[in-house]
Amino acid sequence: MQKYNFEGKTKEEALDKAKEELDLKENNYFIKENEIKKGLFKGKSVEIEIVKEEDIIDFIKEYLIKLTKDMGLDVKIESKSAKDNRIITLYSDNNNILIGKNGRTLQALTTIIRQVIKKECGINYRFLLDVGEYKVKQQRNIERLAKQTAREVAKTKVEAKLDPMNSYERRLIHAILNDHDKVYTESEGEEPNRYVVIKPRD
Repeated sequence: MQKYNFEGKTKEEALDKAKEELDLKENNYFIKENEIKKGLFKGKSVEIEIVKEEDIIDFIKEYLIKLTKDMGLDVKIESKSAKDNRIITLYSDNNNILIGKNGRTLQALTTIIRQVIKKECGINYRFLLDVGEYKVKQQRNIERLAKQTAREVAKTKVEAKLDPMNSYERRLIHAILNDHDKVYTESEGEEPNRYVVIKPRD
């Protein structure tokens, strides 16, 4: 993965150099900062390491192609931006293998890639890995479930316990109902059977 290093008396000075040389746009790069001690009388300077988002995306694609090839699969990969997230979608002639039971293989692939990126450039890159729009459809189903259950709880004033979900699905429920004026959500239970409870507001 391509990395670019720039030095300045301050972080801002180093970043200005990076923006000028790399033609950086807003929010399409990541910064890692290192302080450099130059000696007793020479003071300090700041070195920053820049990683472009486009280089991270290319790295993910190359990594996935190699990984899925080792699994005996030929895949096509698409990348697009959606709201504050980057969606990377795999298409193959056997999507079920990539998804796995209840999405476990897909979740494992996501975890592996996040760990590799963290090791390579020291950042926690937020992205959504999908297979044949499995996650998109899953999001729609969860959103429908959350809103329907919230309506029932608001009407009956009786809390509702949802089926156990993984952390990603629970976060979706919390985010969907975060600003609801009549209900709120809490996660309860222990992994792997942790679940969301939708409760009426007083």
